[in-house]
Amino acid sequence: MFIEAETQVPIARVQLVRLDHPTPADHPFQAVGVYYVDLCLTPRRPNASARYVDRWAPYRFQPMGTVIVLPPGQPLRLKTEGGRHRSVICQLQAHAVDRHLPEDFEWTDRRREACLDIASAPIRTLLQRLAVEMRRPGLASAEMLEATALLLSIEIARYLTDMSEPIETGGLAAWRLRTIDRRIDEPGALPKLAELASLCNMSVRHLTRGFRVSRGCSISTYFAQKRVEAAKRRLAGGESIKAIASSLGFSSQSNFTNAFRRETGVTPTLYKNRMLRRF
Repeated sequence: MFIEAETQVPIARVQLVRLDHPTPADHPFQAVGVYYVDLCLTPRRPNASARYVDRWAPYRFQPMGTVIVLPPGQPLRLKTEGGRHRSVICQLQAHAVDRHLPEDFEWTDRRREACLDIASAPIRTLLQRLAVEMRRPGLASAEMLEATALLLSIEIARYLTDMSEPIETGGLAAWRLRTIDRRIDEPGALPKLAELASLCNMSVRHLTRGFRVSRGCSISTYFAQKRVEAAKRRLAGGESIKAIASSLGFSSQSNFTNAFRRETGVTPTLYKNRMLRRF
């Protein structure tokens, strides 16, 4: 791991890092006294996944999303097929998050699973803000980083608290989530809610409510994140912006550019140029 930039504030250490594993990797990991918060600024390495060693069966590995929060004191096993990616990492002191959690908070299986693929727009936005400040420090940069880390600790506590309802009593079954993901990944325009509800054999109302319980965000937010992640992978491969916009179902290249900028803070052209320079 190569650290491009690093700053310490009272409740957190913030880093811009570049990771490069030329071969498949499988190694233990445990955050000690911190919440290890990671936002991939480039597509995460292929088949990156994790398992809670003391809680999950040896065969159970969960794919890791663009944003992950690895909780303190919980041993994990991390796997990847190898490759490179860049991340902004914020190691938040455990007490900064824990003090906001309710007294009866418990680490349920649902919460552990949710930490490996955080679907929260506020958390993503705060991490992006940290990345921007680390790249281009401005006036009162240390205070800005400290304030952003504080907000991040609160948003993580809120997110974990909201993951209180188990999947079995309100979320979607695993086969329904897989069906939705497969349909979203198909080329062309995104599906309508009515189509997804039909595929899942349920009403639109129950689909949207169950999806929020399972993924921690609305279907529209999830759609936007999935399309941007697909766009990132294809931009990294050198595909033209026009072709990507068309294949992902955007009505125009400008609409694609606006959607990409909302999610990432940069235009597709700037992102592509940075990828070519970095790697």
